[in-house]
Amino acid sequence: MIMKKITFILSALIIATLMSCNTESVMEEETQATKLDPNFRVSASSINRALQRASLDEPCMSTNLIAGQNHIAGTVSVDNDGVNLIITYATNEDWTIDLTHFSIGNCDEQWVPTTGSGNPKIGQFEHTEPHSTGTNEVVYMISLDALSEAYCFAAHAEVQGPTGGETAWAEGPGFDGNSWAMYVEAFLSDCVVDGEVEPTK
Repeated sequence: MIMKKITFILSALIIATLMSCNTESVMEEETQATKLDPNFRVSASSINRALQRASLDEPCMSTNLIAGQNHIAGTVSVDNDGVNLIITYATNEDWTIDLTHFSIGNCDEQWVPTTGSGNPKIGQFEHTEPHSTGTNEVVYMISLDALSEAYCFAAHAEVQGPTGGETAWAEGPGFDGNSWAMYVEAFLSDCVVDGEVEPTK
């Protein structure tokens, strides 16, 4: 009887130790994942506009955020503070953002994860962020050093609006697949900080 109790206690201690190690391992992986891309930051609140172009009245580029294929839920705009490319999701007053997925690259064939048929794999986008209830603006900041002159990005969101929950995309050309997913093509030189020499990449 005593041996059974000792065996049970030892088994419980071993299981507890293993579970503790696994939890620490998962936490370490999550912490490492946040450090994998030092060229990228995201914020769910407005950034200091003074950090952007000195002459900023409007973003240097803007496109509609299309929800459910038929609704303009807001805009996705592009700007530049001389250090970072700034991508801002901003919804109209009737819409809010629950989750964003974002992928950016140099427009080559591998810049965004896609299926064999050409549809984007949203769940595998490099950047995914959940947002608190009532979020109307999300800002992604990507180091200019990590980008080439020609770049493409796919800005996807899960939004809430008058029609309920919808999926939304920054308006642009469609992907090769049979979905209505879209992406945006742009050039860094389209968005130059005052006094800055245009990129030569």
